[in-house]
Amino acid sequence: MKWSVRFIAVLSAVLISLPAPSLAQPRIRDIVDVEGVRENDLVGYGIVVGLNGTGDSVKNSPFTEDSLSYMLERLGVNVQGEDIKPKNVAAVLVTATFPSFARNGSTIDVTVASIGDAKSLEGGTLILTPMKGADNEVYAVAQGSIVVSGISVQAAGASVSRGSPTTGGVPNGARIEREINYAFNQRDSVTLALRNPDFTTAARIEDTINSAVGANIASMRDSGTVDLDLHTISDSPARVLASIENLLVTVATPARIVIDEKSGTIVLGEDVTISKVAIAQGNISIKIVESPVVSQPNPFSSGETVTLPRSQITIGQTGSGNIAVMEPNVSLSQLIAGLNALGVSPQEMADIIRAMKAAGAIHAELVVR
Repeated sequence: MKWSVRFIAVLSAVLISLPAPSLAQPRIRDIVDVEGVRENDLVGYGIVVGLNGTGDSVKNSPFTEDSLSYMLERLGVNVQGEDIKPKNVAAVLVTATFPSFARNGSTIDVTVASIGDAKSLEGGTLILTPMKGADNEVYAVAQGSIVVSGISVQAAGASVSRGSPTTGGVPNGARIEREINYAFNQRDSVTLALRNPDFTTAARIEDTINSAVGANIASMRDSGTVDLDLHTISDSPARVLASIENLLVTVATPARIVIDEKSGTIVLGEDVTISKVAIAQGNISIKIVESPVVSQPNPFSSGETVTLPRSQITIGQTGSGNIAVMEPNVSLSQLIAGLNALGVSPQEMADIIRAMKAAGAIHAELVVR
């Protein structure tokens, strides 16, 4: 297996001193979803015309001819008994996403994909297409010129394709014709659903909201849910969300290692640590020793005694009595820094990580894809 992606780490030949990791503080709006405020999917069946001989063939896509005949009859053109064999028409499925609180007259983007044997939708125009929701009701209508990003070129002895020429889009191609009635401001409670459930993060969201509002309106139900009680708030639910959605919250990230076997990517979480363990891999040995330093404050000052981590890494060749020994609470990033100094490949690093996880020395979740 060929691994093309290598680690980038801060190296030190003798002493590695890692600063305290910075905590991510995203906004509440970036880590939660509001229950009831969601998008809805729309789908429709339509006809694309104006193709330059790259449309569906009647032999392989007879439904295209039927759809074209039905559309022409609705427009007052009598085609009964006629043998229609156009090459510039293609049957397509049209999809779109209905935004939250979309109103009549607003426009949305649509995606168009061929369902027949058309070779390309380039230069085509989507004819008026009803867009239906899951309840089979029409919520929008789509029409417009199709923008195709893919290209396909054929010659007598060769052909080249980039992307998919049978899929395209119509920017602002659908107009909303029916609204989804939802009286959000009449609610007396709001539920926030965490996108990555975590008890610590949910508790921090609760504390941040209550501190900002000045009242205990937020309560953590579980690791993925925070409830907002708005009975004691005079503002509307929309106003309350507008005031809290930009508050910063420190997100607790799990200790996790992700290894992608296909691309050779290894991603380490910042809180991954290892226990005391001995390692020998090939002819490489690494020894990591922790020598913490105690920093005392000045006399009669308000400072506190702080223990500063100091790590010393020794790299050598395996042999008698020369197997790597790592002390407890050493960061895995320090081990990786030593391996990088030796030019160890990511594949060998992944093998070492898997072996350490099997030995119970890595305190993190290992995800292998």
